[in-house]
Amino acid sequence: MTFSVDAIRAAAQRLAGHVLETPCLASRTLGELVGCKVFLKFENHQFTASFKERGALNKIAQLTPAERARGVLAVSAGNHAQGVAYHAQRLGIPATIVMPRFAPAVKVERTRGFGADVVLDGDTFDDARMRGMALAAERGLTLVHPYDDLAVIAGQGTIGLEMLAQQPAIDVLVVAVGGGGLISGVATAARAIRPGIEIIGVQTERFPPVWNAVHGEQRDCARATIADGIAVASPGQLTVPLILERVDDVLLVSEEDVEQAILMLLEIEKTVVEGAGAVGLAALMKHRARFAGRSVGLILSGGNIEPLVLAEIIERGMVRSGRLARLRLDVRDVPGALADMATLLGQLGANIEEIQHQRAFTSLSVERAQIEVVVHTRGASHIDEILAVLCERGYRAERIG
Repeated sequence: MTFSVDAIRAAAQRLAGHVLETPCLASRTLGELVGCKVFLKFENHQFTASFKERGALNKIAQLTPAERARGVLAVSAGNHAQGVAYHAQRLGIPATIVMPRFAPAVKVERTRGFGADVVLDGDTFDDARMRGMALAAERGLTLVHPYDDLAVIAGQGTIGLEMLAQQPAIDVLVVAVGGGGLISGVATAARAIRPGIEIIGVQTERFPPVWNAVHGEQRDCARATIADGIAVASPGQLTVPLILERVDDVLLVSEEDVEQAILMLLEIEKTVVEGAGAVGLAALMKHRARFAGRSVGLILSGGNIEPLVLAEIIERGMVRSGRLARLRLDVRDVPGALADMATLLGQLGANIEEIQHQRAFTSLSVERAQIEVVVHTRGASHIDEILAVLCERGYRAERIG
């Protein structure tokens, strides 16, 4: 394929002053945890909180006056939608966006907020894509594809130019892969600057089509993943050949890996990322030996995550780390027993979040009651300490979650 870094450099000139040149900063703490040097490219700092506006703008900026007048159409699970809608509005171009019916509400509302006509259709991205293609043909709109367009790929590739200019020590780039536009562009830019650099893609176990292409496998796609931004069952006809030619490998991560990475970035870097933006760090944690001692660049590709989803991830992470625990206690059913237990937990440094006191729904004898209590603790060792003291004081206590 003739696609080269020249197209990416031209894109960088078009984008200059219209998208943010996001910082690429070292994370000492993450590096110590995963055993390599880690550099984070904060694309979640873009105005639309995603790298997608780079490719969208590079495509829109090259439209003819007649194409601008008719308008553009994009099919997207959310981030590409916002990028197209924002830059179309900024340039006075009508925009129609087709999104799956179950696209995250935060992405739908922000897209509408940029003045686009949003059409919700289909249960998956691929269902929405079919509707979008038909709608573009019916209305004579220019399709701004989220990944299978060389102008879009060139726009995404500007991230690679910036990262290696900002952090020349990077010798491995770990990049999320959905349709393949981001990694195709970044790999093209990076290999032109440093031919020996290693390029690693990451997909989730639930959506592994590019991993399949690289490894010659046929794993099926699931219905959903927390990394909805890369939940693409059919990668691009342009991107897959570029990936096979210019990417060294593709790795898989689990849903739990991604959840943990989101939480680590929130706690350590104080930055909010969506699932697709966290898969790079998830891969570093899961495949540590592969990256040991290297200088690794990660792209935090987006930060558009539903607040309720983020809250659930935080809570589940607290449970895994032992900072939130559910305890079950068997106590005498007498006045003051519940108060005594609560007082003791407070003395032990456990903060009660939720409590249930059962008499009828238990197999205990009638003179006893069962209490389930959710407590905030300092971690797993603190829970062990609490249980030991409770047993010493005559309570039958166990951790059940």
